[in-house]
Amino acid sequence: VRWEMRPRLFLRTTEFLWQEGHTAHATEAEATEEARRMLDVYATFAEEYMAMPVIKGVKTESEKFPGAKQTLSIEAMMQDGRALQAGTSHHLGQNFARAFDVTFQKEDGTRDYVWATSWGVSTRLVGALIMAHSDDKGLILPPRLAPIHAVIVPIWMKDHQVQDMKRAGAELFETLRREHPDLTFRLDDREQYKPGWKFAEWEQRGVPVRIELGPRDLEKDQVVVVRRDTGEKTFLPRAELAGRLGPLLDEIQADLYQRALAFRKDHSHRVDDYDTFRRMLEEQGGFYYAHWDGTPETEARVKEETKATIRCIPFDEPEEEGRCMVTGKPSRRRVLWAKAY
Repeated sequence: VRWEMRPRLFLRTTEFLWQEGHTAHATEAEATEEARRMLDVYATFAEEYMAMPVIKGVKTESEKFPGAKQTLSIEAMMQDGRALQAGTSHHLGQNFARAFDVTFQKEDGTRDYVWATSWGVSTRLVGALIMAHSDDKGLILPPRLAPIHAVIVPIWMKDHQVQDMKRAGAELFETLRREHPDLTFRLDDREQYKPGWKFAEWEQRGVPVRIELGPRDLEKDQVVVVRRDTGEKTFLPRAELAGRLGPLLDEIQADLYQRALAFRKDHSHRVDDYDTFRRMLEEQGGFYYAHWDGTPETEARVKEETKATIRCIPFDEPEEEGRCMVTGKPSRRRVLWAKAY
């Protein structure tokens, strides 16, 4: 019996849970439009919900889905500088329709093979979310995906303060639930754990906002609001908390995206020669935009010698006359190279 360790949870596992779709179209143009539309759907989800910037592009012939006419992908950078293919959309042409005899009747009464697409994402996105944002304390979850948006932690120092602080915490909890029915809150008034233990637990679980309420805060009619992403603490009057919470969560969502985008920009490079590419890739990882002569032989050589692959030919990379960094042959645009999961 051979036992195999699988250390990359959510990325390479025995079973995948997929969101997957297949469509059939009467024309090639419709299939092309659908494949691109679904890639845009995935990119929108990644950027606007996961707060994870992605690069959209076309896979090379060597990297595309076997049998497909064209494969499109979104590529994200993780905090170690590696790329992660976060979603794919395939234009299957008529290849699979011919293989499985999937036809339709045209308006003129004749039959033809359908033009098909296939697209999907998987639990790999969970791994992407963890690796794109989290830190040594645990998860950092963007508010638009967080199952719990804020946790209220009442604090007491002496036994006679327990009931008053628990009551104040419960009142605040009910106020926030009433004011924000679209958000999810937790009240952590457990008596068997110290405040520091509770703080660490909720940080580990990635809750975007922690609201602390101690005896002195009660006297001053204020709360302490702590952001999970930055650790920043803010003292707010209790009466202002409900009104400030929504904008704060929106700010955290936007800041997480901008932080990930800035990280990607800082670790993306344009290189023109192979020696520089290999040295920088080994020393610091990251994304590399470099010219490629378009041949599978050059692509395979770079993969064998450096473990880097062409992640995609980006849509937003303009045409640019240049020379392949490996062979010196003419090239019309740069492609995206990186080591990947």
